[in-house]
Amino acid sequence: MQLPDPPLLSAAQAYLFAGDPRQADAVLDRVLAADPRHIGALLLKGEAHGQIGDSRAATAFYQAALDTAARTPNVPQGLQGALQRAREAISGFASRYEEELRGRLEQEGIRGAAMSPRIAEALDILTGRKQVFVQQPQSFYFPGLPQNQFYEREAFDWVPALEAQSEVIRAELEGVLAEEDGFRPYVESEPGRPPKANAMLGDPRWGALYLWRGGEPVARQAERCPRTMAALEAAPIPRIAGRSPMALFSRLKPGMHIPAHTGFLNTRLICHLPLVVPPGCSLRVGNEVRSWEPGKLLIFDDSIEHEAWNRGEDDRVVLLFEIWRPEISEQDRAALTVMFEYISAYDA
Repeated sequence: MQLPDPPLLSAAQAYLFAGDPRQADAVLDRVLAADPRHIGALLLKGEAHGQIGDSRAATAFYQAALDTAARTPNVPQGLQGALQRAREAISGFASRYEEELRGRLEQEGIRGAAMSPRIAEALDILTGRKQVFVQQPQSFYFPGLPQNQFYEREAFDWVPALEAQSEVIRAELEGVLAEEDGFRPYVESEPGRPPKANAMLGDPRWGALYLWRGGEPVARQAERCPRTMAALEAAPIPRIAGRSPMALFSRLKPGMHIPAHTGFLNTRLICHLPLVVPPGCSLRVGNEVRSWEPGKLLIFDDSIEHEAWNRGEDDRVVLLFEIWRPEISEQDRAALTVMFEYISAYDA
């Protein structure tokens, strides 16, 4: 590799100092022709294009310098200040770009309520305010489904009837707890299997009190919560031998954080009916954070990365159950049921 001529770098700096970025740019082309990974030349190219007014090109050269520096051992200490200025310049260009883009949308009346949630999210992703999250189920992926993090409760005709039973369901829960605390850790080891690599394994602070488990009602709890069991009949819960229905009271103790994770399937949605919700509780699914409101269902795709917090001072309890994804046809649901029943029997 031909080494760059040091006087060329000095000449480029002189042109920049004199306010002649185009001459500097031409000189720097010669340096980069000899060494395309010359960090100093890339930084000066960024500065030259910044003076010219081409922020996109300036960003590209600054970023190339930063990427090259990240891969280069023992970057000279004298370049650290210039690298930091490059980061600041990129941030400044990005802020101006976002400001101008949002201003252009506002000129067309596209802001606030006039901006759809999907446009707002796309804009946040474009400008780096949010990142993209997609379905990443641990065990089974069904193709062709939309990447929706949350589903709005108003889209489901069975929701009002279930929400109307919230106080009754909470009363049945309180009746059960008055007799005994039957919660067990939500994450447990499986007999005959290696321990799960899960930080929440065996931790009772994230607890479960099952009504349905593995496709069978848990007799003791089902008998004590008959109206809860009846209310669940309205939901499109999968009926899969050995697997579903699955329904439980999920309790999160104060101060607890359920780490980010993904579920096993993308053929279902998880539903939370909030029953006891102290202040400071929230759920993140993908790039969106929502809070539980008593009596109002939260419906989300748990195959997308999600996590939950209870920053309050009391327990948070929700009724948790699963439903079929609404986009999956009856024909495909029938085929999936056969597949999952075989998988469950095989695993057993």
